[in-house]
Amino acid sequence: MSPTNLPAGPEHGHVTFLGAGPGDPGLLTLRAVEALANADVLVAEHEVLDVVRVHARQSVAVLNTDPDTSSDAYRGTGTPQLTVVDGASTTVGDPASRDAANLVMEAARGGKRVVRAVSGDPGLDTYAAEEMLACAAAGVPFEVVPGIAAAVGVPAYAGVPLRDAQGADVRFVDARTASDRCWTEVGASDGTVVVSTTLDSVAAAAGELVAAGRKPDTPMTVTVAGTTTRQRTWTATLGTIAQTLKQAKVLPSPDGGRPVIVVVGERSAAAQRDQLSWFESKPLFGWKVLVPRTKEQAASLSDQLRSYGAVPHEVPTIAVEPPRTPQQMERAVKGLVTGRYEWIAFTSVNAVKAVREKFEEYGLDARAFAGIKVAAVGDQTAKALIAFGVKPDLVPSGEQSAAGLLEDWPPYDPVFDPIDRVFLPRADIATETLVAGLIELGWEVDDVTAYRTVRASPPPAETREAIKGGGFDAVLFTSSSTVRNLVGIAGKPHNVTVIACIGPATAKTAEEHGLRVDVMAPEPSVHKLAEALADFGLRRRAAALDAGDPVTRPSERRPGSRRRRTT
Repeated sequence: MSPTNLPAGPEHGHVTFLGAGPGDPGLLTLRAVEALANADVLVAEHEVLDVVRVHARQSVAVLNTDPDTSSDAYRGTGTPQLTVVDGASTTVGDPASRDAANLVMEAARGGKRVVRAVSGDPGLDTYAAEEMLACAAAGVPFEVVPGIAAAVGVPAYAGVPLRDAQGADVRFVDARTASDRCWTEVGASDGTVVVSTTLDSVAAAAGELVAAGRKPDTPMTVTVAGTTTRQRTWTATLGTIAQTLKQAKVLPSPDGGRPVIVVVGERSAAAQRDQLSWFESKPLFGWKVLVPRTKEQAASLSDQLRSYGAVPHEVPTIAVEPPRTPQQMERAVKGLVTGRYEWIAFTSVNAVKAVREKFEEYGLDARAFAGIKVAAVGDQTAKALIAFGVKPDLVPSGEQSAAGLLEDWPPYDPVFDPIDRVFLPRADIATETLVAGLIELGWEVDDVTAYRTVRASPPPAETREAIKGGGFDAVLFTSSSTVRNLVGIAGKPHNVTVIACIGPATAKTAEEHGLRVDVMAPEPSVHKLAEALADFGLRRRAAALDAGDPVTRPSERRPGSRRRRTT
């Protein structure tokens, strides 16, 4: 398959050269997100695709090299592999001998909107400039969407401002292409020097600067995997950096060839990094946190964990299936259409999905809710309803739970409520709290099993080994069933893993399974649970610093683990 066989785009093709930034997906510009949303074809290296793919349409065609192919090979010295992603399917075409510029221009000539995404900023990418010239020579229209360059973005995330109040000069050097004259010029300057190099070449770059005139006691920082949750920064001087990296046991290492950003200078604020390191000092920085929920259920929770610096990993522990006897659900939906109910209460996203599927089966849509009051147990359920075209009339103002819903639910009033019945579609294992509370408020409740929850299939072997072997720093248990199901499908978490539970009942189940509970939410809310875990991480970090110990993650305490890997 070639780009010209891909879905049609505008009449005349167009190429957008887009800077994907240094690694953090949140650093994409608004213009970049807009361009990605309109792209027919996306061309990028494997690591850049991880940043930009989420903002592209599901039907976008992705032209990518084989993940095992080096970036040099992709640039034209090797054999690019054409990968076409359309919806949920992926087709790998025949290897092509054409370079990226030819792939881009062929897709554009076919009338496609092409986004060529590069790491950092296109203006600092030599190959992107060559591809722009190729487009210009071929008469292919293009535009450039700037991105944050690694040389600027990484020091900001490392807590190393490049200029002080006196406005020192800032020089940028690519050590891989720097000439002797370049080193001589930056060595003679007293400004800040930002060096792009690799981990195993840091000592050589420091030696070049000392040889060119910089003092060996000049402060410097070295940052690897900058702006990502794998970021790590070392502070030293030009004369001590080799020993610092040796003591940190990062060299020699297979990761020695990974890119790093080095900042050198008396006024680079390297000495104040302890106060300015805002990113690496997040309470859960780099923690790999297991969230035993589906991606849909865990969306807002995972976002919250990322804001604390964690790396969430969703593992579904339950699967949803239709009820064994669908007649009850069918009668309830027909009753909803014929005016049997005053209210319908949704206690989960799965309940919304079950009703929506039944509506579609009958050829109904959101208009069938006309005249019926709709309640949602929380924000995620409300979002699912809005996506269905239904704006809920009631969402708890406080705790997002059945109890919180009852706090705001109005009692039945025979004068103002023409109908006294509530339709409650829910899971087969739901508790009776909401039913009992509604009855106490004077309502009649049709408690209907809309779906069944069953134990999910086991996760991949790699995930199971990480759970049992201590590869996760923490696991969040949001119910007793998540404890039982996770242990059942994946095994018991390692004893170094921090166990966080949403409440006493869940904690009791965890303890019954031989787990030590370290964190418990102050109230039964997944977001309060994440907050409690962040507080735990903050206290743990503070205790390590007070004791003069290195700040490590829980998984680094397991037998055989070493702080060797840097990504």
